[in-house]
Amino acid sequence: MKNYLDLKNEIKYEKLKEPAEIITNGGIVVFPTETVYGIGTNGLDKNAIEKLYKVKQRAKNKPISLLVSDINMINLVANITQLEYKLIEKFFPGPLTIILKNKRIVPDILTANTDTIGVRMPDNEVARKLIEYANVPIATSSANISEKPSGTNIQDIVKYFEDKVDYYIDEGESKIGVGSTVVKIVDGRPEILREGIITREEIYNCLNNIKERN
Repeated sequence: MKNYLDLKNEIKYEKLKEPAEIITNGGIVVFPTETVYGIGTNGLDKNAIEKLYKVKQRAKNKPISLLVSDINMINLVANITQLEYKLIEKFFPGPLTIILKNKRIVPDILTANTDTIGVRMPDNEVARKLIEYANVPIATSSANISEKPSGTNIQDIVKYFEDKVDYYIDEGESKIGVGSTVVKIVDGRPEILREGIITREEIYNCLNNIKERN
C-alpha cells in the first residue's frame, strides 16, 4: 500500500514527520488513538476540512472535533472555564472530549456554524507526536464512513476509504475500541453527550470534589 506506515512492532517517531507534513498541507491521514482510529486533517484549514467531510460522507451539520497535543494548543482554539480546566487536568490525555467555547481561529465549517468545539488530547503517543509534528490541531473524526462502525484496525478502514486517504498509520488493534466520552459544562453542571470508558460518575465525582474543596 502506498503511503502506509507500519508501527505495529517498532515505533520510530521520526517517521511520523512525513504524514504530519501531509496533514499540515491539508491532506487526509488515518492514524491510531487509544479509543478508535481517527481520520484527520489540518484543523485550521477550511478547504482541508471540507475534503474530510466529503471523504467521510459526513453531513455538514455534524461538527468535527479537534485533537491537540498540549494545553497551549487548547488555548489556541478555545476558552476554558475553571470547571472545564479541572476536567482537562484530571482526564487529559485520555478518552474524553470536552465541548468548549471556540475562538475565531476555528473555521465555521468545523463547528457546524456554532460557537463551540469538541477538544481531546489522546492518550496515544503516536497520535500526540503526529499532532506535535504537524504543529496544528488535527480535525479528527472516527475512521469510518458516517453511520458505519468505527474503525479499530487498518484492514477494515482501508475498505472504507481505499485511495481517498493520503496516508495510513498502522499501530495494530485499538486499545479501547469505543469512542471517547463527550461532556459539556452547562450552567456549571456537566452534561454527558456520549458515554465511553470514562463514566458519568467519574466526571461528577471530579467536579463534586472541586466544589467540596471550595
